[in-house]
Amino acid sequence: MEQQNLLGGPPATELPDNPEARQALEAGVDPFEVAARFPDNPAAWAELADRAFGNGDVIESYAYARTGYHRGLDQLRRAGWRGHGPIPWQHEPNRGFLRSLHALGRAAAAIGEEEEADRCRTFLRDSSSAAVEVLAT
Repeated sequence: MEQQNLLGGPPATELPDNPEARQALEAGVDPFEVAARFPDNPAAWAELADRAFGNGDVIESYAYARTGYHRGLDQLRRAGWRGHGPIPWQHEPNRGFLRSLHALGRAAAAIGEEEEADRCRTFLRDSSSAAVEVLAT
């Protein structure tokens, strides 16, 4: 469970939902198709990053994760995020960004980019402790 900031920190940022993209992924549509149709959807890129990593294609995973991460950052900024503050895992549309961030850190570590891997781990931990717990498994 996310902790409420009682010291008046920035409010949680919640990304807008894209029901068509979400439903397509839930229905098992190939994430390549979903990413092509909805290129700004971080969840599709996170799916591609996970698939590539699982197949041993670390560089592809890194590229997909970086795309999802940057698409998510764009959406976060449009939603009012100012570079820090909670991005709750509990809000389903945030999960694509958080998964992309996790996948980017994982792929960065796999190719020896430890500074980037550390930044990603810190960013994920600072954004959502629930995401850290869920994605650690």
